[in-house]
Amino acid sequence: MVDNDLEMEAPSTIQAAADTLTNGESAAGEMVPVSSMVHSADQFGGMVVRSAQVRKVLKSVSQLSPYKATVLITGESGTGKELVAHALHTLGSNPTGPFVTLNCSNLVDSLAESQLFGHIRGAFTDAREESRGYFRAANGGTLFLDEIGELPLKLQPKLLRSVETHEVQPVGSSQCYKVNLRLVAATNRDLRAMVRAGQFRDDLYFRLSASAIFIPPLRERREAIPAFIGFFIEQYNRLFGKHVSEISRRAIDILCAYQWPGNVRELSNAIESAVILSESDRIAVPDLPEQIVDGTGADLMYPPDESPSNILAPAQVARRSPTVDAHAEAPGFLLDDVIKRTLMRSLEETEGNRRRAADLLGVSRSTLYRMLTRYGIAETPQRLSVQPTL
Repeated sequence: MVDNDLEMEAPSTIQAAADTLTNGESAAGEMVPVSSMVHSADQFGGMVVRSAQVRKVLKSVSQLSPYKATVLITGESGTGKELVAHALHTLGSNPTGPFVTLNCSNLVDSLAESQLFGHIRGAFTDAREESRGYFRAANGGTLFLDEIGELPLKLQPKLLRSVETHEVQPVGSSQCYKVNLRLVAATNRDLRAMVRAGQFRDDLYFRLSASAIFIPPLRERREAIPAFIGFFIEQYNRLFGKHVSEISRRAIDILCAYQWPGNVRELSNAIESAVILSESDRIAVPDLPEQIVDGTGADLMYPPDESPSNILAPAQVARRSPTVDAHAEAPGFLLDDVIKRTLMRSLEETEGNRRRAADLLGVSRSTLYRMLTRYGIAETPQRLSVQPTL
């Protein structure tokens, strides 16, 4: 039987240890200077150039940019397709010309033709004045049609004609206008599958994909993640007037192990949050978004066959307040042993739910995480079922 006094004092002992960590003892482990991460890779137009895949993308950009050939950029959402479109424009023959962006998902069915090609006054109800449309607005520069897979099917033949003839005909007009521009389209959808399903015209697809650039997802170029981390920390330092200069090695490991279904955009958002939440000039694990930490817990802390879901059976977990292990009764046990065993028991009894474990111990979740790191405890991931699947 465990000594009752010791059992009751365990949470307060935990709190005392938590106070020590919070008041100065670093549990973040090795700290890495942000500057060293930024300088580990080249940058171009907001793109971090570290992986062979991105160098291949930039090679395609440099080869295509001198010519006004139509380019199709493909890749998952958040990979940086608009940055590549900007690079094509910047390196092109007229970088001072307009760069006009239209997200095709924003086209209104009844007005889509007018939005793209313009209209004359009186062409339809409420057409009280002439509109030039996106094509003519981009004349002399670049028109970037994002989410081209969302373009209404009935409008696709007219887009194809404008691409091939380099002219547009406003709604309600018999006159055609020549346009001198580069058309760049982008999508995160499988256009070939859409063609087979009759959702996208094959002739337009073949015209757009003659010159194509594929941007790989972030999970396939993990070597670039540390450089992205440094780049975004510096960016949000400037934006928010912060002075984050270091990030813990553990936080970097978690960020590098995460699957990033939202790709670079999701990483940018995660770093923005971490910079804002950091209360010092350092970013540690507790500053990271919870879903990022939870999404990497199992992969980082357990071998494949030792997942907590296989080890901890609910029937074997006691439903009571965390107590010190019975072995702690042995003479000469150390205070650190008491704290460590109590932390482990709290995780066992809550089936790895960190929030509930923190409530049982009377500490915040971020403090609990720091203590788990301090005592080298591999905590059970909070919700295995929400890990991103690819």
